[in-house]
Amino acid sequence: MSMPVETIIDEDEILADSGFFWREADGVKALISRQLEDAGFLNAFSTRLGGVSDFQKDSLNLAGFSEDSRENIYENRRRFLQLFPKEMRLAAVFQCHGSAVKAIRAEADITDSDDRADAMASNLEGVLLGVKTADCVPVLIADAKTGAFAAAHAGWRGTVASIVVKTVEMLKANFGADPSRMLAAIGPAATVRQYEIGEDVLKAFAENFQDPERYFVPTRPGHARVDLHAANRDQLLSCGLYPANISIAPFCTMERTDLFFSYRREKKQFGKTGRLLSVIGKA
Repeated sequence: MSMPVETIIDEDEILADSGFFWREADGVKALISRQLEDAGFLNAFSTRLGGVSDFQKDSLNLAGFSEDSRENIYENRRRFLQLFPKEMRLAAVFQCHGSAVKAIRAEADITDSDDRADAMASNLEGVLLGVKTADCVPVLIADAKTGAFAAAHAGWRGTVASIVVKTVEMLKANFGADPSRMLAAIGPAATVRQYEIGEDVLKAFAENFQDPERYFVPTRPGHARVDLHAANRDQLLSCGLYPANISIAPFCTMERTDLFFSYRREKKQFGKTGRLLSVIGKA
């Protein structure tokens, strides 16, 4: 009698097929887009590993100042930035689930700003643009010829408001980038396997997408699971990016709380959660 064959999932092989790989330094572990790195752009999608915060012990919380000490967050950022050349500086904004894109053009712009925006674009050397997430979709975009790059934070509200489309338009209008040359990496986020939404989101998609049903898996009356990865990929394609130039990380933050923070999983259970940081720049 033959024995059943056990299927072994090789995570590194899945990552390689998706266009990503791991990088580690002193316990800090981050996901890297190979296409972006090969094109000359520093990039990383952080994990929760290797920090000093107590969102479970030794968590790398990189934002969320209302739920963690500034000392912890800045120490975590110092550790995270060890993955990059020492001269790199971080630029961030106050994210508000909107569609504003901030241009980072000068030294004065390289700061953790209170400006309200959900994406940033630049062509400066020595700066990392960083967006903070804990289930929302991080999107990193770059054009090697112009050296322009951008980072966007796309929750369901930002997706409905076409934040990645506005980010591509900013790169075109302000930095001369061409969508046909752009590379994009879509990072870990809540996926269609887990992310259930209600009638308010269903209605918002119906008002802003053609054939929105393709992004939904119905679950119960007035509810469905939504595929924000696919929605943001399709918006990038609509801007003129080529399918082969768009990589999607194969992780769900709601499923892999061993690796990533998940607002939907942890906020209700623990009353707080940390924030991941997705960054792009050039030395």
